[in-house]
Amino acid sequence: MKRLEKPFFRQDAVTLAQKLLGKTLVRAWPDGTQSRFIITETEAYLGEADLACHASKGRTPRTEIMYAEGGVLYVYIIYGMYWMLNIVSGDKNMPEAVLIRALSGTNGPGRVGRALQLDKSFYGECLTASNRIWLEDAPDVTSYCSAPRIGIDYAGDFWKNIPWRFTLKTDQASPPPNPMGMGGNI
Repeated sequence: MKRLEKPFFRQDAVTLAQKLLGKTLVRAWPDGTQSRFIITETEAYLGEADLACHASKGRTPRTEIMYAEGGVLYVYIIYGMYWMLNIVSGDKNMPEAVLIRALSGTNGPGRVGRALQLDKSFYGECLTASNRIWLEDAPDVTSYCSAPRIGIDYAGDFWKNIPWRFTLKTDQASPPPNPMGMGGNI
């Protein structure tokens, strides 16, 4: 399949979160092998006004990459052990991102990071130029559910109840084998 290019990532985070469903995430390993996963669940974070978004506190060393043009990775660690995978979206200086919550065979954003063996070195990685992680195109999906985002009670009722979590309906996800064999949520 064709690698997704820069213009695809220049959409706002809510639109990109929906468009990422069904796309193929490819992880190339140091030994030359590759693993392919279908993106099955995403969450959108829409800039400084969105109190659930890390950028709501403004520019910091942690969030600096969110201010880049879409198509780069924003990774961060939670609980001292789970690397979260986010794809920066939109235009430069518009800090939006999409959290990848689940892949075929791997549910939960912490497990996604573990399955992909993410670490700090992926911070700022360009998806259009990377030799170790990228996205490939697939037909747009039309059958998905939306629901409130998870784990953001601190953002207040308005922000925590916006249905910006998108999940591919299971009849559309024909997952490739997952060598990591992980499941369940964290």
